[in-house]
Amino acid sequence: MHPSAEAIEASVAAAYSAGLQQQGGANADYIPYLAKVPSQLFGIAVMTVDSALFTAGDSGFAFAIESISKLFTLALVTELIGPRAVRDKIGASATGLPFNSVMALELYKGKPLSPLVNAGAIATASLVPGADANACWAQILDVQSRFVGHPLALCDELNESEQSTNSHNRAIGWLLQSAGTCYSDPMRSVDIYTRQCSTLITSADLAAAGATLATGGVNPLSRQRVVGAANVPHLLAEMTMEGLYTSSGDWAYEVGLPAKSGVGGGVLAVAPGKLAIAAFAPPLDDAGNSVRGQFAVAHIAKALGLNLYAVPES
Repeated sequence: MHPSAEAIEASVAAAYSAGLQQQGGANADYIPYLAKVPSQLFGIAVMTVDSALFTAGDSGFAFAIESISKLFTLALVTELIGPRAVRDKIGASATGLPFNSVMALELYKGKPLSPLVNAGAIATASLVPGADANACWAQILDVQSRFVGHPLALCDELNESEQSTNSHNRAIGWLLQSAGTCYSDPMRSVDIYTRQCSTLITSADLAAAGATLATGGVNPLSRQRVVGAANVPHLLAEMTMEGLYTSSGDWAYEVGLPAKSGVGGGVLAVAPGKLAIAAFAPPLDDAGNSVRGQFAVAHIAKALGLNLYAVPES
């Protein structure tokens, strides 16, 4: 049963009001651009599979996509080489360690395990074909744009901030190369990965991207197919396993929806066949997930009865 427009509107308003009272967390400060974003910003957006949009707060503020971009590059590569090859080359399991862990690579003999942690995302970027970094990047930017339903662009200031502070990811790139799990030049792959994290999106954009997955791969705004329906379950499964990093298990237990976060403050959750919920607030918890964003998305999911693991009462 699909939630009514009235129920969605009420749940968004209630989540925004309650979310304003949530305290704690801090902006990511290891990327200078993110440290400067006003911490009081807070936006929510919900989009249904028939493109109805419900918003509250700063839903039109453009924030750094960051690790949410991993999902869209994964979609692109899954379309190109298929889900079996993605699983064989990268993996489909939670690492149990922080998103930027080097130890995880050592423990699993250089296999990233998940395309939604940094090592796996760099490996995923290395699988995008192209004569040079610009050709690879053009494909990634195109798929991000198709997911949100309008053209996106690289934010030069954000990209410069990212590129100047990505030494840790460069080290991960070389470790992948040494293990045979980086499939093109490692520094090119890190460059591409860093660029993909450096576009700006709004909460409404993010809701549209999530709604594209909720429909089975067709963007509800453009009506264009972005990803094959057969690949959507694999993407949602990856989100469930590692989308909120070390909090992913707790999220599945409490909320019961596939989700993806980014250190820019965005959180996205997908209710397949129904809608997507997006929220943005810069302060993060220790796992790297938005404090208010998680709260708001969970609040709406509970209010609308969207937990995938709940059995409806007869």
